[in-house]
Amino acid sequence: MGIAFFLRRKIHCCCFILLWNTIEAQIRYTIPEELRVGSVVGNIAKDLGLDLSEVIDRKLRIASGPGKQFFSVSVDKGELVVNERIDRENLCGHSSPCLLPLEAVVENPLQLHRVEIEIQDINDNTPSFNSNERLLNIPESINPGAKFLLDSADDPDVGSNSLQSYSLDRNKYFTLNVKTQDGVKIPELVLDKPLDREKQAIHKLILTAVDGGNPVRSGTCEITVVVLDINDNAPQFEKSFYEATVDENDLIGNNIVRVSAVDLDEGPNGEVEYFFADKTTDAIKAVFDINLKTGVISVKGPLDYEQANLHKFDVLAKDKGNPQMEGHCSVKIKINDVNDNDPEIVITSLSSQVPENALTNTVVALISTKDADSGENGKVNLTLASRSPFRLNPSLSSHYTLVTQAPLDREKYPEYVITLNAVDSGSPPRSTQKKVTISVSDVNDNPPVFSQKSFTVYTKENSLHGSILCSVSAHDPDLDQNAKISYSVLDTKIQDVSVSSYVYINSENGSIFSMHSFDYEKMKVFQIQVQAKDHGSPSLSSTATVHVFVLDQNDNAPSVIYPSAVMGSVSHQRMPRSAKAGHLVTKVTAVDADSGHNAWISYRLVEATDASLFSVNLHTGEVRTKRSLSEQDDSSQRLLIEIKDNGEPVQSTTVSVDVLIEDGFHEPVSDYRKKTTELNKKSGKITLYLIISLASVSLLCLMTFFILLVKCARSSRGSSSCCIRRGDSEYKNPNRNLQIQLNTDGPIKYVEVLGGDMMSQSQSFGSYLSPMSEFSDLTLVKPSSTTNFTDTLNVLDASLPDSTWTFESQQQKPPNNDWRLPPNQRPGPSGAGARPEEAGAGAVGGTGPWPNPPTEAEQLQALMAAANEVSEATATLGPRYNAQYVPDYRQNVYIPGSTATLTANPQQQMPQQALPPPQALPPAEAPKAAPTPASKKKATKKDKK
Repeated sequence: MGIAFFLRRKIHCCCFILLWNTIEAQIRYTIPEELRVGSVVGNIAKDLGLDLSEVIDRKLRIASGPGKQFFSVSVDKGELVVNERIDRENLCGHSSPCLLPLEAVVENPLQLHRVEIEIQDINDNTPSFNSNERLLNIPESINPGAKFLLDSADDPDVGSNSLQSYSLDRNKYFTLNVKTQDGVKIPELVLDKPLDREKQAIHKLILTAVDGGNPVRSGTCEITVVVLDINDNAPQFEKSFYEATVDENDLIGNNIVRVSAVDLDEGPNGEVEYFFADKTTDAIKAVFDINLKTGVISVKGPLDYEQANLHKFDVLAKDKGNPQMEGHCSVKIKINDVNDNDPEIVITSLSSQVPENALTNTVVALISTKDADSGENGKVNLTLASRSPFRLNPSLSSHYTLVTQAPLDREKYPEYVITLNAVDSGSPPRSTQKKVTISVSDVNDNPPVFSQKSFTVYTKENSLHGSILCSVSAHDPDLDQNAKISYSVLDTKIQDVSVSSYVYINSENGSIFSMHSFDYEKMKVFQIQVQAKDHGSPSLSSTATVHVFVLDQNDNAPSVIYPSAVMGSVSHQRMPRSAKAGHLVTKVTAVDADSGHNAWISYRLVEATDASLFSVNLHTGEVRTKRSLSEQDDSSQRLLIEIKDNGEPVQSTTVSVDVLIEDGFHEPVSDYRKKTTELNKKSGKITLYLIISLASVSLLCLMTFFILLVKCARSSRGSSSCCIRRGDSEYKNPNRNLQIQLNTDGPIKYVEVLGGDMMSQSQSFGSYLSPMSEFSDLTLVKPSSTTNFTDTLNVLDASLPDSTWTFESQQQKPPNNDWRLPPNQRPGPSGAGARPEEAGAGAVGGTGPWPNPPTEAEQLQALMAAANEVSEATATLGPRYNAQYVPDYRQNVYIPGSTATLTANPQQQMPQQALPPPQALPPAEAPKAAPTPASKKKATKKDKK
């Protein structure tokens, strides 16, 4: 019956799981010791509120300290099972209750739960004595009632399973007395009757120790009592119990306590010596020493509060009698804790990498602290030793979470080394440092950055297609795919054509190649928008501008403006036989579509019927007589003039001029020369008329534009455009230009400004001056046509004297060593001025490096051109109103507001890209001419402008 009950009790203790509860975020289970491996403690997943799927997903595990892993988590059921044999006596000794702390860790997010396992004792230990035999020498003379201390039995179990009682077998002379001291039962052998050695010298007794378990366990010790015949007084201690306290860092050799015993006998029987009791452990003998003579107990070895904070042992006092007598006492020494242990930092869990876009308060690590000391010496404060974007949040007792407190930037700090500093509260305090490395993972938060905001590229025109223009590069500080860059050209328009028709880009290295060769005369500069895009998700991009400048090459030959090719390949000019040396026969004018040095034009007489008679000015193209004509000179002279540019290689063209020498061509010459002085006096009136005419034209222009502005404002209310639509033929006719015709010899009698095609009927304004008039009156403007202009010019030309045309003497200014002229300083048709399409408002023809100032006749021609501009502006409503240069066979003529260009070369009609205003560049100095009446009038005219 007893055995069956014992088995049922054991099975019940092994399988039953006691109540658990959660107190202050703690879960406690109670189990008996010595459970077999695999036994279930409880369903920890359910108690933590986790589903079975979360056990694996959130990696539920038991985080134990160093040493044995007594428990583990069953992944399939979420149960806490026994992993190793549990011996309560080894874990807790005599302490009760026996609590085993555990830490349950789950991740995603990181959480820490404290679990306590209470280990209950079972009666698995038998009470045992230090020695199974005990020898007592008792003199026969000792009186009844004498007590003899016996060895106590030791039972590691606790509670009811521990040692409960002692018993002594039945005998005549001795009884058993059990006393309790500090909760420990100590057996004493008490003499009940006087001993008589002669009757019985040795007594055998059995001492039994019994615990309170079920079933009961017991241990025995055999006591042998030897009855002595002499020395009947045993040493007696002054106190039966001694207590002392010592610090754990006390020096070796320091005295702790002194025990003292007295023996009433005399001689050797009364001399007392002190010893540790036989059952004293080696651990106590290693740290304490007792003086044989004096009974002083001192420190022998290092004390450690953390290993044992209390030491109990017995001391014997023996005399030198025969038989030897002894007395005993108990000693208890308490160890005071000293702050002699550094705190420990334990990293429970640490994230391998933290994304740089992690939110504030993201948990990075779980950290706990330990200190083997007790009390204030064991209280630990954990802090961060250096500044960082992390902070510590205390959670449970001695547990912390490391969380983010500021944004992270991997490009600045790809890794953080966090120094944790643990300091206890002892005096003096002790500290420990531990470094934790936290890696920051990359996020695509940086767009590619170009090495420059804009790139400037120079390429020659007519270069081969497929040639590389330049290479752009961008850098992305991110990593891997977030830093891999692809280059592309944004789809924009260049002259209404997609940029992909001009260039393409290598998407991997950013090299830009041309799709075809460029023509400087059509396009001088264009822009490309290059985009750099990374491969992140989402991808980021940035752009840069590439300015491509096309460099001019000498690929255009000079084009002759006058004599015009429309009037025939050979120009016929007439001159009187009475002409003197220096007489102006004609002037050849040409332009070059190129730029810079490539457009500098020079004129050279290649062939002539009489080479000694004519000369050509190298820079202006003026054909003059080298000497006076004689009767022997042929009346028909042919000149072949070569026109070359200054490029490399040189481009050239030729023009033929036939000069007819006639007799009696200038009868009124003598009268005209007589009136030269009078004409000079009256030239001021002509200047006044010119100024009045110019003011009238300007006023008419302002009124016209004001009327147009009012009309545009009214019409804009009913339509989206205020521009007047015209026939497509007027806007799209590429041959629509401005032509100016005037006499080539003698005083100007007729000036005609033409608009439209040379072969079409168009508007023109004619100005007639009387050949013999002293004042050169300006007549009314009337419509004219281009068909009868040549005949009229020839008729008027025949009636003019040779000396009517007077030119200022000119001296060429040496060319600039740096031939790279600014865009608005390119040579014009005569090799001096800016190109017609590039000249700005207010520019004066012939002010470039090769000067050619206008004559009085050309000034009058400019006045007529201004009148034509008024008609042109009213008829066509051109989009621009910028001052332009229009080439004339004598000189570039300034016409305010004109958008047309007089040219016979189709290349001159190509659209030109807008360039910076001429004010931004230093004007070139014009050479000073001799102070002639014409030059004085020109200066006055500029001032009034």
